[in-house]
Amino acid sequence: MELVSRNRCFGGEQAVYKHASEACGVDMTFAVFLPPQAKSRSVPALWYLSGLTCTHDNAMTKGGFQQFAAEYGVALIFPDTSPRGEAVPDNDSYDLGVGAGFYLNATQDPWRSHFQMYDYVVCELRSLVQDAFPISERHGITGHSMGGHGALTIAMRNPGLFASLSAFSPIVNPCQSDWGRKQFSAYLGDDESTWAQYDATVLMSETGWHGDILIDQGADDQFIDLLRPQAFAEATALRRQPCVLRTHVGYDHSYFFVSTFAKDHMCWHADRLNGN
Repeated sequence: MELVSRNRCFGGEQAVYKHASEACGVDMTFAVFLPPQAKSRSVPALWYLSGLTCTHDNAMTKGGFQQFAAEYGVALIFPDTSPRGEAVPDNDSYDLGVGAGFYLNATQDPWRSHFQMYDYVVCELRSLVQDAFPISERHGITGHSMGGHGALTIAMRNPGLFASLSAFSPIVNPCQSDWGRKQFSAYLGDDESTWAQYDATVLMSETGWHGDILIDQGADDQFIDLLRPQAFAEATALRRQPCVLRTHVGYDHSYFFVSTFAKDHMCWHADRLNGN
């Protein structure tokens, strides 16, 4: 790994690294916050998956998670949202290509050579941070918008890897949304049966989750019709899945919303990761 930057932060350390990724075939950048407790022992980790157009930097600088991660003794992992570089295919649209990896493994050209974000997050980056940093095997996962979609689907497909789960304004039913159908047809092809493994509402109906889930949604979110929170709420009710789904009047889709409820999510994960 190449160290890109390192900053003192709430008694801990916020660092950014670059490494050559076998999964994505290019150099990838990610950020890690280590709380002060990591100086003397291994600590649990919370993964934060970002949304469309974002990089590792957005939540790292605007989410406001480090203060509470330091208080609760939890590391933070901020992956990028897609591969990047001259060799990586792209699209003129903001919601396809670079910055819009959707945390899946693409099977169609020209995307499949680099857009393997599911394997990157679940296998490659997890193994790398587990080996390189004082992080225990207790991991939680959260995310915003496209990243909330990634957090929910990755956790439900890998229940043994994650002990806690939450999301901010997640895309929960992409198979029935323009934030999903467009990208899935490009990345995965026209066979819609292959899409279901990346749809949180479908996965909830079929497999559910071994624990409880926290989801926060802004009532004034300008993209709420694309997110389809009602579909996921119906699926959790039918499955009798423990899920706290809170809707907040006046809040939109921005990082002002995310940072407002960052402490709630950090506390939620810390309770479950620390065994409280």
